[in-house]
Amino acid sequence: MPPGDDLVRILATLANPHRMRVLAALTAQRNYVSRLARELGISRALLQVHLRKLEAAGLVTAHLEVAADGKSMKFYEVRPFALQLTPETISDAARTLSVDEKGSTE
Repeated sequence: MPPGDDLVRILATLANPHRMRVLAALTAQRNYVSRLARELGISRALLQVHLRKLEAAGLVTAHLEVAADGKSMKFYEVRPFALQLTPETISDAARTLSVDEKGSTE
């Protein structure tokens, strides 16, 4: 994927307050869906939607682990990333976009 498209995808993902809260919580420690949903005060279904978007953007990763009682638990954690937004980085990214001004692919 071109760098411009990556930047648009990441910024669009982070533009949601729920996803920012999820990312902030996972920055403190890796966690599994049920516990994270309780901590954030949102439903597991809604949390899973946001986790899938964060994972698709490459901001979090997931790993299945088996607990002592044999129950499978999916743990999420933040992938290290750094964004530097300057007029120059945005200009460079814009030159690599695969979508035109109207939002359609070329």
